[in-house]
Amino acid sequence: MVSWIISRLVVLLFGTLYPAYYSYKAVKSKDIKEYVKWMMYWIIFALFTTAETFTDIFLCWFPFYYELKIAFVAWLLSPYTKGSSLLYRKFVHPTLSSKEKEIDDCLVQAKDRSYDALVHFGKRGLNVAATAAVMAASKGQGALSERLRSFSMQDLTTIRGDGAPVPSGPPPSATVRTSGKHGQPKMSRSASESAGSSGTA
Repeated sequence: MVSWIISRLVVLLFGTLYPAYYSYKAVKSKDIKEYVKWMMYWIIFALFTTAETFTDIFLCWFPFYYELKIAFVAWLLSPYTKGSSLLYRKFVHPTLSSKEKEIDDCLVQAKDRSYDALVHFGKRGLNVAATAAVMAASKGQGALSERLRSFSMQDLTTIRGDGAPVPSGPPPSATVRTSGKHGQPKMSRSASESAGSSGTA
C-alpha cells in the first residue's frame, strides 16, 4: 500500500505537473525544439497511462512493480536518456504512420455512429418525457375533476341546508284511536253529534 501511494505521488509530481510546467514554458517561448520534445513526451505518457490502468490490475503482485513504474517515468523525463523521444521515434511514430489512414477512418465512423446514437437516444428520451408529461397531465385533470365534483356536492348540501328543513322521519298519517273489544273506531263527541243532527234532519 505504501509503495502504491509513493508511486502515485511520483507519477503525479514528476510525470504530470513537472512536464506540464515545462510545456507551458515551451509554448510561451515559442521554442520549436522544446515544443516537439514535450509533445513527444505527452504522447508516450498518454500511452503509459492507458497501459497503467490494466497493469495495475493484473501485475500489481509483481515484485518491485511500483518501483519499476517510478524508474520508467524517470527514464522518460531524463535529459540524458531521452526515453520519451527514443520510444516515440523508434516505435510510436512508425506505427502511427503506417496505421494512420485506418485510425482516421475508424475515428470518423465512430464519430458518425456516436452522433446517430446520440440523436436516437435523444429522440427516445424526448418521447418518454412527453409520454410522462401527458400521463401526469391526465392524472392531474382526473384529480381536478374529482375535486370539483366533491365541491359541487358540498355546495348542493349547503343549499339544501339553507332552505326549508326537510323532515327526516316518515310523513305524518292520521291516527285513529280505537276502543272497544271489536276494534271499532271511536269517534269524538263533536263528530257523533254532527252525525246525529244530520240523521234527524
